[in-house]
Amino acid sequence: MAFTPEEVERYARHLVLAEIGGPGQQKLAAATVLIVGAGGVGGPAALYLAAAGVGTIRIVDGDTVALSNLQRQILFDTPDIGRSKVEVAADRLQAINPHVRVETIDHPLTTGNVAGIIAGVDVVLDGTDDFATRHAVNAACVAAGVPLVSGALGRWSGQVAVFAGRPCYRCLVPESPPDAETCARVGVVGALAGVIGAMAALEAIKLITGAGEPLTGRLLLYDGLSATSRTVTVTADPACPVCAGPTPPA
Repeated sequence: MAFTPEEVERYARHLVLAEIGGPGQQKLAAATVLIVGAGGVGGPAALYLAAAGVGTIRIVDGDTVALSNLQRQILFDTPDIGRSKVEVAADRLQAINPHVRVETIDHPLTTGNVAGIIAGVDVVLDGTDDFATRHAVNAACVAAGVPLVSGALGRWSGQVAVFAGRPCYRCLVPESPPDAETCARVGVVGALAGVIGAMAALEAIKLITGAGEPLTGRLLLYDGLSATSRTVTVTADPACPVCAGPTPPA
């Protein structure tokens, strides 16, 4: 895949990086990334992935833009209120980089349609705040052998992890908490969404290009109030209903 002079200039800061260079940029151009949720995490992640030159960005979200989104969801502007989130996302991402193909899915992801939605993608990035959706995405990724980048946030803290096979997200969160703390319930500082979304995009770029060491099987915890972070290892659950292998015969 040859780059045009315009693309060489556009991606110049990547092309001089030893860990990316021409081969890595070609991998980005050939890649398809699915973003589940065009909200606080998915929005900034989508912006950075489009700017990075990911060839196809598939984005699924059934919501429309609301005024309360604008405090943290930087894909959207005030005139976008009432519009489909994925429609606005497509306009913004292609304005940033016309070389990127944006595929929009303007309805919620469910257990019934998730397999079709992730078909053909290289990486899935999940930024939703709904545990049922997260578990459905995780199960589909494990079944399809697709790496999953997971980002979440609330109040002043956030987390990013990468799952590829075992352990999986279900090992980390076995069940949906009955009183899950969503941003709508507990609040969130807007700038934190940019931090976690950018971290999630960075992990996706590393997975695609083979650069560095992704957070595979690890969870990065970021505390915005104290400006500290730590990384912990996610332990595989031997009884996980999603990623544990079949029980060998006696």
